[in-house]
Amino acid sequence: MKYNIEGLDHQNSNNFLLLAGPCAVESELTTLRVAEKVKALSDKYSIPYVFKASYRKANRSRLDSFSGIGDEEAITILKKVKSEFGLPIVTDIHETQEAAMAAEFADILQIPAFLCRQTNLLVAAAETGKTVNIKKGQFLSADAMKFSVEKIIQSGNNNVMVTERGNSFGYSDLIVDFTNIPRLKALGVPVILDITHSLQKPNQASGVTGGDPSMIETIAKAGIANNVDGIFIETHPNPAEALSDGANMLQLDLLESLLVKLLRVQDAVK
Repeated sequence: MKYNIEGLDHQNSNNFLLLAGPCAVESELTTLRVAEKVKALSDKYSIPYVFKASYRKANRSRLDSFSGIGDEEAITILKKVKSEFGLPIVTDIHETQEAAMAAEFADILQIPAFLCRQTNLLVAAAETGKTVNIKKGQFLSADAMKFSVEKIIQSGNNNVMVTERGNSFGYSDLIVDFTNIPRLKALGVPVILDITHSLQKPNQASGVTGGDPSMIETIAKAGIANNVDGIFIETHPNPAEALSDGANMLQLDLLESLLVKLLRVQDAVK
């Protein structure tokens, strides 16, 4: 799979695409630490890598939930990741006016799952010419994502990918239907599996989303075995201290062993 993403290395390796990083930009130290570590692993194992972090989190359960350190500071840090490590960047956008602004530093504009049908937002992202990663809504079938993809393509942008991130299962759980992978691939776009968000436990009484990171390896292996084009993993040096989505993130020092296992699964499938 070849991607029209500036600065994306190791595309000739035919390894899965990796989108990974902390949920949000919390500090320069943590952001650069994660970028440096994952960049080193991607070079060691020839994995195409895009650094992920949101400069702002808009879909929060409570008003007092962490939403960011401030757009200007967070964007400056993401630009530093790009300049120091030469990494492409993927970040979320939530409103139409964010698209052109984020396109100045990000290489992939990500549409959150709750917003995957927002026509104006999709069109604004498409018009930047950047790759658009649409997360499949927890409430949608794979087949229904056809229309979100078409909104990007019909707006003149063929650089689109779709991310599976589980479907709502009751009020406080998600389940991954792996038949969604071939159905999404039938849309003719790259398909990414968001491993860590698929393990969230939403709608908790505390107003803080839970998760089950013990199942990260299980979901990841199943995704690679089912020929996903890429994987999405949120990772942090100390998830217990993360300011956003810590309950489902992968501890950073566990990432290498996971990637090694996934590469073995990929080789077996090939």
